[in-house]
Amino acid sequence: MNVLPLGKLDPDHLQQLLRQYATTNERVVVGPGVGEDAAVIDFGDRYLVAKTDPITFATDEIGWYVVNVNANDIAAMGATPRWFLATLLLPGAKTTRRLVDAIFAQVGDACAGLGIGFVGGHTEVTYDLNRPIVVGQMLGEVAKEDLVMSAGAKPGDALLLTKGVGIEATAIIARERGDQLVGRLSPAEIERAQNFLHDPGISVVRDAAVAMAAGDVHAMHDPTEGGLATGLHELAQAADVGLVLDRDAVPIDPLTEALCQAFDLNPLGVIASGALVLAVAPDDAERVVVTLCEAGIEAAQIGQAWEKERGIKMRDSGELVDLPIFPQDEVAKLF
Repeated sequence: MNVLPLGKLDPDHLQQLLRQYATTNERVVVGPGVGEDAAVIDFGDRYLVAKTDPITFATDEIGWYVVNVNANDIAAMGATPRWFLATLLLPGAKTTRRLVDAIFAQVGDACAGLGIGFVGGHTEVTYDLNRPIVVGQMLGEVAKEDLVMSAGAKPGDALLLTKGVGIEATAIIARERGDQLVGRLSPAEIERAQNFLHDPGISVVRDAAVAMAAGDVHAMHDPTEGGLATGLHELAQAADVGLVLDRDAVPIDPLTEALCQAFDLNPLGVIASGALVLAVAPDDAERVVVTLCEAGIEAAQIGQAWEKERGIKMRDSGELVDLPIFPQDEVAKLF
């Protein structure tokens, strides 16, 4: 028996399953597919955008995580997140009223901060869990002319990244393994790493809105499990293009780099909510970067899309190599 590793399914295996079992109808504009962040359904004068995503690594502020990561995927389609539902699965013999109240408060605060309605879900205490798991479902809407899909990336597009790699990973590592960092980092550094959840923050809702207002954005993608490298592979697969990542151009906070070194993790493969990948018309790339920076959102050009035949590559210290992919997120090593 071949036991699968922790993390996302192998993309080829997932694509095979989707081809075999996914069903759609004439109102489904974007159905299930590797690299697309959400489903899109025709609702007459606009599109409904739907997403579901769980939180499995984090336990601290899990309610905040689940709202923001689901909202990110709606925003990456050019849409506005509107309504949220949550399924809370809580460990038997360990769950207290205080824990449940805290998770609900986190969900409520995160929804209020983004103007999202918390409209339903399901909560239960169940067996054989050692940590809470929350599965979010987010619904949003978008004008038909404003829809953005990962499949929209074109050869020649500039690839941009907001904020930097490993924001969510930094927060998770510092919150879940903070005791192992004592002596490696100062108390102030550990506290700052834990606060990456809020500063620079894991939301990209504003990133997407500012970028779309600034220029011709062909595609956006929210890199999560498997990090930036896997997110770029997903984008390339969705758009049927190749691409090249300039490794030296990728923004990474020194604190994130220190945590990755401490636990021997590749920063390109750690869970990456908080960053947004954009494929932008080359003539608009500089304007989008400048506009994002003026809005207080760090941004940089990190590569370029090119023809599929040229492959998915990384330029690292002048050498052109295959861009790695991480079916198992590097942070999973800690769990």
